[in-house]
Amino acid sequence: MDNPVTHRELEEFRRLMESENAQLRQENDRQNHRIENLEKNLEKITEISESVHELAIVMKSMKDEQTRQGEQLKQIEGRDGEKWRKAMAYIGTAILGAVLAIVFAKIGL
Repeated sequence: MDNPVTHRELEEFRRLMESENAQLRQENDRQNHRIENLEKNLEKITEISESVHELAIVMKSMKDEQTRQGEQLKQIEGRDGEKWRKAMAYIGTAILGAVLAIVFAKIGL
């Protein structure tokens, strides 16, 4: 052997490796903590996404119901207007008939 390793060099190398291993453990712990936080955030985002999806379904249902009620309201309003026009036509016919009856009575028919 050309250059044997001394006990002191071996001990220095061991301390260096232990120091590096400690730094790597700390880095691993830090990275694991960050990953854990990211996983929690992802779970929250997933829950929010599911809630938004459910809300969209409810909103669509409400929109459909509102559209249906709007159509029903138009029918009801149209029916009331139609009844009013018929009533006015009957009253107009009655007035016209009364006026004609008076005119014919005056003329002697």
